[in-house]
Amino acid sequence: MSALSLRLPGSIHRHIREIARNEGVSINQFVSSAVSEKISAIMTENYLKSRAKKAKKSDLKKILDTVPKRKPILGDEL
Repeated sequence: MSALSLRLPGSIHRHIREIARNEGVSINQFVSSAVSEKISAIMTENYLKSRAKKAKKSDLKKILDTVPKRKPILGDEL
């Protein structure tokens, strides 16, 4: 485990303290979890972008052509 010194505006620190208390975790646990979630989101976005670059519209069309033709469920028609 490593230490990280971090300066935050007071308002953000207050929000973190309050949320961590409400969640029943330490500020360190909360910040670690929040950073982990952000890393995961960025890595997922990068992965999807790299996969999208390899995609071919013709392949998507083939897949969509296999979807049955039917009326949308009420509320999904837009």
